[in-house]
Amino acid sequence: MEKQATHTELKLHEGQEVGKDNLPLLLGVLGDPIVHSKSPIMHRAALQSCGLTGAYLPFHVKPERLGEAIGGIRALGFRGINVTVPHKLEVMNYLDHIDEGAKLIGAVNTIVNDGGILTGYNTDGIGYVRSLKEEAVPDLRGKRILVLGSGGAARGIIHALLQEQPEQVVVANRTAAKALELAAEWAHLGHLIGCAMEEANNFLEQCDIVINTTTLGMYPHVDECPLDVDAIPSGIVVSDLIYNPLKTKLLVQAEARSCTVHGGLGMFVYQGAYAFEHWTGLPAPVEAMRAVVMESMSQ
Repeated sequence: MEKQATHTELKLHEGQEVGKDNLPLLLGVLGDPIVHSKSPIMHRAALQSCGLTGAYLPFHVKPERLGEAIGGIRALGFRGINVTVPHKLEVMNYLDHIDEGAKLIGAVNTIVNDGGILTGYNTDGIGYVRSLKEEAVPDLRGKRILVLGSGGAARGIIHALLQEQPEQVVVANRTAAKALELAAEWAHLGHLIGCAMEEANNFLEQCDIVINTTTLGMYPHVDECPLDVDAIPSGIVVSDLIYNPLKTKLLVQAEARSCTVHGGLGMFVYQGAYAFEHWTGLPAPVEAMRAVVMESMSQ
């Protein structure tokens, strides 16, 4: 993935090519809200780095207009779309095909358009685990992990975590029934427990890693925190999927308790890199993508 492409033309499907001397590559992201997203600057940098002409645009789509938005992707000839909160589950109802991994996860964050045929993928889980292992926990085998939230991003991450042979994964959710359903659905993949969010503290003492997959603490609501930080054991790993801000209130307070903290920037970059490769067939320019996001966060 680190190798940067040097050619400038991309075969999309029969009879259509995209390159700097041909049709522009149309990409975008759907979400509600979307103003906070760094995906546009990251993917514009990726396009430029690979010598591809195109555009990546943010679209604020309310849940009740999601079907129309997906129809617009077909009509306007977008090559690819990222899908973020809260559309990762519902969007599956509007696609022609769903990758087997995304189907099992039950959530889509990346759509590829091949001549009007839309296929959904999930790059969240593999992007997150790659980042977690590179930046905080090289080996997840035998670890006891607490995951906060059970939405679309959480499903991808939990599925990827279970492939790493942890001792136990506990998923805590505001609606306990969702967490319990997920635990039952994937019981064959590993030791998975579901509980209500208010029961999360019961598992903290024996926990090696805490992962926040909720939006609590995301810009502009930076004072929110999904957990009573005083209950977190000193010295464990605390991870937050949020990348804006780079350090959420959860991570700042966990760091003060001598915890190893892991932010969401790495996952954000890697999930975007895998999506870029689905759209273009080219190795994603990961370092260029990371650098431009980091630069934007300091402005």
